[in-house]
Amino acid sequence: MRDVGAGFGYLIQGQRWVARHGKQYGFGLLPGLITLVLYAAALVTLALYGEDFVTWSTPFADDWSSPWLGLFRGFLTAVLFALALLLAVLTFTAVTLLVGQPFYESLSEKVDRDVSPDGTAPESGLPLWRELWISARDSLRILVRAAVWGVLLFALGFLPFIGQTVVPVIGFFVTGFFLTEELTAVALQRRGVDLRDRLTLLRSRKTLVWGFGTPLGLAFLVPFVAVFLMPGAVAGATLMARDLLDEETDEPDDDHGGHDNHDDHEQRAAA
Repeated sequence: MRDVGAGFGYLIQGQRWVARHGKQYGFGLLPGLITLVLYAAALVTLALYGEDFVTWSTPFADDWSSPWLGLFRGFLTAVLFALALLLAVLTFTAVTLLVGQPFYESLSEKVDRDVSPDGTAPESGLPLWRELWISARDSLRILVRAAVWGVLLFALGFLPFIGQTVVPVIGFFVTGFFLTEELTAVALQRRGVDLRDRLTLLRSRKTLVWGFGTPLGLAFLVPFVAVFLMPGAVAGATLMARDLLDEETDEPDDDHGGHDNHDDHEQRAAA
């Protein structure tokens, strides 16, 4: 249980860090806003034409009598929209991180420099196009894993009592795990940690991961919240990545003026 509190603590620390660094926070909002507009357009389109799609895809039910035809297609329409919402929650972070790769990479590096005893941050040394390719490839792999879990939990949702109590709780923990993987990937990928090793690392500290990702996943269910929490989530995930790798970390500098302290760190290192 101690790790649960530590994970939630990193989430709070990340939000506090971006609150003290207004410029980084402002830039970090842009990818989330772009992604939100795209997702909102897709969901509105689905809401408008989802029923037509269900009607087109179920021609075998055209001759069914009322009320069975309406109930059947209404149920399928609701299921389709529910799955779309679940997919949106599971993929929002991945898509936002992909859209905002340069923004979040820069933010994560600044966090590393701020808390590193010598004021340095690990660098991948890879060109941007290579980093984008690795990020997109790994995100797709995570999406496949998340989709398998989503289908399984959806099927278990039809079980009496368990489907309405236990399954939703498991779903939030699963969502929290995958959210944390996507967010810590910004810092861990920069350190050369591949997807397989990242998953192994996160599984070794599940309670820490759940403490960070599960409340974040719950918050992301509220419209627009994900956009405003994303920069701080990336900052907190960077701090947690340092913990997972047992890297020495100083307390974040209390810089209310919004400037990073890289020069100060360099002067201390030179001394």
